Amino acid sequence: MKTSLVIVESPAKVKTIKKFLNSSYKVEASMGHIRDLPKSQLGIDIENNFEPKYITIRGKGEITEKLRKEAKNCDKIYLATDPDREGEAISWHLSNILNLDLKDVSRIEFNEITKSAVTKALKNPRELNFNVINAQQARRVLDRLVGYKISPLLWKKVKKGLSAGRVQSVAVKLICDREDEIRAFVPREYWSLIAKLNDPGTKKSFDAKFFGTESEKIEISNADEMEKILEALKGAKYTVKRIKMGEKRKNSPNPFITSTLQQEAYRKLGFTAKKTMMIAQQLYEGVDIKGEGTLGLVTYIRTDSVRISEEAKKDAARYITEKFGKNYLAGEMKQNRSGKKVQDAHEAIRPSSVYREPESIKHSLDKEQYKLYKLIWERYVASQMKAALFDTVTADIEANDYIFKAYGSIMKFQGFMIIYKESSDEKEEAEISLPMLSEGQSLKLKKLESKQHFTEPPLRYTEATLIKVLEEKGIGRPSTYAPIISTILARGYVIREKKFLIPTDLGEKVTGIMKEFFTDIVDAEFTANMEEKLDKIEEGEKDWVQVIREFYTPFEKTLKSAEEKVGKIEIQDEVSDVICELCGRNMVYKQGKFGKFLACPGFPNCRNTKAIVESTGISCPKCSGELVARRTKRGKKFYGCSRYPECSFVSWDEPVAEKCPECRSLMVKKYSRKGLEYKCTGEGCTYKRPGSKKVE
Repeated sequence: MKTSLVIVESPAKVKTIKKFLNSSYKVEASMGHIRDLPKSQLGIDIENNFEPKYITIRGKGEITEKLRKEAKNCDKIYLATDPDREGEAISWHLSNILNLDLKDVSRIEFNEITKSAVTKALKNPRELNFNVINAQQARRVLDRLVGYKISPLLWKKVKKGLSAGRVQSVAVKLICDREDEIRAFVPREYWSLIAKLNDPGTKKSFDAKFFGTESEKIEISNADEMEKILEALKGAKYTVKRIKMGEKRKNSPNPFITSTLQQEAYRKLGFTAKKTMMIAQQLYEGVDIKGEGTLGLVTYIRTDSVRISEEAKKDAARYITEKFGKNYLAGEMKQNRSGKKVQDAHEAIRPSSVYREPESIKHSLDKEQYKLYKLIWERYVASQMKAALFDTVTADIEANDYIFKAYGSIMKFQGFMIIYKESSDEKEEAEISLPMLSEGQSLKLKKLESKQHFTEPPLRYTEATLIKVLEEKGIGRPSTYAPIISTILARGYVIREKKFLIPTDLGEKVTGIMKEFFTDIVDAEFTANMEEKLDKIEEGEKDWVQVIREFYTPFEKTLKSAEEKVGKIEIQDEVSDVICELCGRNMVYKQGKFGKFLACPGFPNCRNTKAIVESTGISCPKCSGELVARRTKRGKKFYGCSRYPECSFVSWDEPVAEKCPECRSLMVKKYSRKGLEYKCTGEGCTYKRPGSKKVE
C-alpha cells in the first residue's frame, strides 16, 4: 500500500490531523523552524548578493533525522506548514533538508484544521511559491542586518545586552514620542455649563448642555466668561425652540483579524498580546472536545483580511435565522478594509463551525480558552448581523440670547448588539431618554451647574492602543505585534505600569541614538514603505536582492558615521536611601525583566539584591506588623506583612485604610471591567460597596 507523509509544525496539529486521515498517511511535526541563520554570526554574505547562510537549528538534529527516515519510506510527501510567508519558508527549508526535487514538492495549506479543509487541501497540492519565500527571506535578512549591525554599536556605546530591531525600534520611538508629548503638555482651562431642566407636564428632569448663540458655538475659557454668561441668564425663560428627530445606525463590526483580536482581548479580557496569541494558537491547532475528539476550533489566527468564505457565510446566515430570526440577518457582508494594503491571503478569524456554541464546549476548555473562543465566536456571529438602530432627538432650548442642547438616544432595534458589544478605548455614551417635548414648550429651570475643567495630556499607550497605531501606520505584520511588545519589555526599553507602557531612561537614550543616526530605521513611514516593498516581492513585482541592496547601501554609510560620532553614554543608576547590610553602600535601583529591584553598586564584589518594598501605612490584620507591597519573581504585585516570615498574611488585592463597617475587618480594592469595588476580607462577611466608574 502506498503511504504518504504529511509534515506540519506542531505536535498539537499532528494529533488533530491524524484523526481525519486513514492509515496510509503518517503525520509528523517539524517543531517549528528547522533551519535558520546562525546565532553566533551575521550569516549573510553581503558581497555575494546578500546570500543567507542557513544552518540546521541546534537541537533539531534528531527531528531532522526522523523526518528524513520517514520521508524515505513514503511515496508522497505533503508539506502542510502554516498558510503564510513564514509557513511557506519553513516548507522550503524542509524540502532542502529532505533533498526533495522542487518539481515534486506537494505544498498544501488549509485555513482551518477540520476534516473537510484537510481533505480538500490534500486533493489540491501545489508547488512552492518562491515569491512568498523570497518576501519572507527579505524580511529575515533585513532584520538580521539591522539587529546584528546596530546592536554591537549599542553594546559599545551604551551597555552590553542591548538590541536594535527594524520594527521594535519604531515601537519604542512611538512610546518615547508619546512621553515627550505628555511632558510638553500645557493644560488649558475650560468651563462647562449644564441646565438642569424639568418638563412641567411629565415632571421628568433632564440635562441640557450650553452651546452658545443661535449663530455660533461659544467656548467658555475662564471664570470671568462664565460669570458673564450666568449673569446674562438670570431670570431667563427656558423654551424649546427646535426639535430634530433622527435615526442613528451602529454598524456591526468586522470579524477579527490578528490586530483587532489582540486589542479586543486586551480590553475585554485583560489578556496581553502574547497571551492572546498563545491561547488562539491552541484553539487553532486543536482541543480535545468530549464526544468529538480533537478539533481545530478557529481558523488561522495570523491574518489581516476580513474576508469570509461563501460556505461560512451560508452557515452563519442559517444559524442567525434559526436563532434570532431573519430580520437580524445582514445582507451581503461588508468587505471593509483598513487604509493600508492587506495581504488577504486567507480568511478573517472565525469559528470553524458557527454551530459549535461556546456554552456547548465549555466543559472541554480551560477558563482562558473558553473566554477567547467565546469572544471570537460572538464577534463573528455579530459581524453577519444587521446594524443596531437608535431613535435620536436633539432639542435646542433657548434662554435669553443663548442656546442649550439636549440629546436623547433610545435603541429601537438591537441588531448585532443582541449578542455582542464592541469595546473602545474611548468612553461610550449611555442611552439617554428625554421627555416628549414640543416646540414652543416652556420648561422649568431647577438649577445651573457650572464646572471648571482642564484639558488632559494624551494617554500613554496600552498594548491595545500601541497595536492599533502600529496597524494604522502599516508597521509590522499580524504575526509581529506580540513579539515586538515582548521584546521591548524584556530588553528594559519599556516597562508596564498597570496597563500603560512607559519608556525607561535606557529606552529613551537608545531611541535618542536611533533618532539622531538611524533616522530611517525609526521612521514610521519608512518602515511602512518597506512593508509595501515586501508585498511587492511577494507579488513578483520586485527582486528581493535589489530591495535589500537599496536599503543596505545608505545604511552602511550611516553605520560608519555613527560608530565615529556616538560617544560613550552612561546610564546612571538612581541611588536609594536603602543601605546594603553586607557592605554599607547605598543600594541603587536596577531594571530587570520583571520590573525594578534594589542592587548593591559594589557588584561584582557585593552581589546583594533586594525586592523593592512599598509601605502602605495599613496594619496587618493578623499581627502588629505593617502591610507592604512586594513583587513576585515574575513581577506581579502582592501585599504581605512586614514581619514575614514570622507572619504569613498575604493578599493579591490592594488593601485600604477603611475598615469594614460591619465587622471591622480589612477592606481591599477589587477591579473588574464593571469598575472598582471595595470588599471585606473578613471570614463570612459579604460586605462590599462600589467604587469609581468603569475601568478602561
